[in-house]
Amino acid sequence: MPDNNHNKRQIGLFVTCLADVMRPSIGFAAIQLLEQAGCEVTVPSAQTCCGQPAFNSGDDKGAAKIAQQLIKQFEAFDYVVAPSGSCSSMIKMHFPELFQDDSEWLARSQALSAKTHELLSFLVDICDFQPEKSQLQADYTYHHSCSGLRDMKVTTQPKKLLQTVEGLNHIELKNSTECCGFGGTFCVKYSDISNQIVEEKAENIRATGASILLGGDWGCLMNMAGKLNRENQVDGTNIVALHTAEVLAGMADDLLAESK
Repeated sequence: MPDNNHNKRQIGLFVTCLADVMRPSIGFAAIQLLEQAGCEVTVPSAQTCCGQPAFNSGDDKGAAKIAQQLIKQFEAFDYVVAPSGSCSSMIKMHFPELFQDDSEWLARSQALSAKTHELLSFLVDICDFQPEKSQLQADYTYHHSCSGLRDMKVTTQPKKLLQTVEGLNHIELKNSTECCGFGGTFCVKYSDISNQIVEEKAENIRATGASILLGGDWGCLMNMAGKLNRENQVDGTNIVALHTAEVLAGMADDLLAESK
């Protein structure tokens, strides 16, 4: 029987730490969508962190070691795809910064950078993907994460994909492109400032009246969901945060049921 995989895009899926530990369904949704788009997906088993916490904390030496391990795992693939603007930005934008004095690793990091993409933009911009028809009767609002928007140029792609979901209605979020206050280690180092930022973000989300908050970065979504859930304990308003990939993969109904 002929092997048809040789004509498919070979994808190395970088699952991300947060999806692996906190929200595995995001990884499964990413695989499902990439395969529907005609890709051959591999999840390298030795992958760990992208190194962003070390990098943001000034530990360039530690971040470089993590980067080298990741490069070895992923450089053989046609593309590296991550369901996170933050992690894909670290690989694409910042790995080369770590190897300015090492010509070999600089070249290898630049090669990996050139083929690294955020999931939603990859599906639209590279694969010209049309999701399978699905239904979800709900109002949603959307948060654009900082790294996804500014570094990875994730702008209209999520909305284009979500327009294929019958019954799903978009309500614009005020200041949707402003930071949620997570920022990785920022929320730990500057917790008071982080809380003020996410408090304003939560107010804007609740003002939409939407029942679902969508985005492309689980770190941001987890931060906003935490704030919204704490407020829910006071007034009973339940807004559920989902990764866009989970909705496109038809997982929303089950995830919404679990949240009740």
